Amino acid sequence: MTVIAIVDYDIGNIRSISNSLVAEGVTVLITSDKIKLLSADGVILPGVGSFKHGMDKLRELKLDIVIRDYVKSGKPLLGICLGMQLLFTSSEEFGETEGLNIIHGLVKKLQLNNDEEFKLPHVNWNSIHTASLSWEESILKNITAGSEVYFVHSYAVLPSVDKNILSTTMYSNNQFISAVQRGNVYGCQFHPEKSGTVGLTIMNNFIEICRG
Repeated sequence: MTVIAIVDYDIGNIRSISNSLVAEGVTVLITSDKIKLLSADGVILPGVGSFKHGMDKLRELKLDIVIRDYVKSGKPLLGICLGMQLLFTSSEEFGETEGLNIIHGLVKKLQLNNDEEFKLPHVNWNSIHTASLSWEESILKNITAGSEVYFVHSYAVLPSVDKNILSTTMYSNNQFISAVQRGNVYGCQFHPEKSGTVGLTIMNNFIEICRG
């Protein structure tokens, strides 16, 4: 039985993520317990809200240490929305805040052109496009470039190296990074659990990666 643990640190739409993982042979745990997280076949780090609040909660529960230890095990981890941003070195949101530093890079505010059509936060369906990494052996396997997924965010990641970029997206004539991968660590700026059949395919891909 494949066990996927969702990190419970009082931030994120955890129930929607849990529902999106419904598949035969999958047990979903919503937990902040160190032993349960480290023993899981896959871990998902969700999150909505500010970077600083997210990191404060992880540190308060000592989950920052657990997540780093889990990543060192080589098993798959998926960060979603704020959960992806927390994987990075630091964020400029509400002043500079250090992140988990699992993927090197920064989190910066989305840039907008002077066009009243575009607002922050970016709340909408938008398309994802290929970047440096192949999608074939990733969470984006069998996803067609240009497919639309659902976003809710005002900040985006800037990896230090292009080889960690899985997909990009355009907003207000500016390109931002919408998915990343560094070894066994994956991240989506969008919400796969709210992205219809495309999102379900992504979650099923993560399940298959967890099964090895």
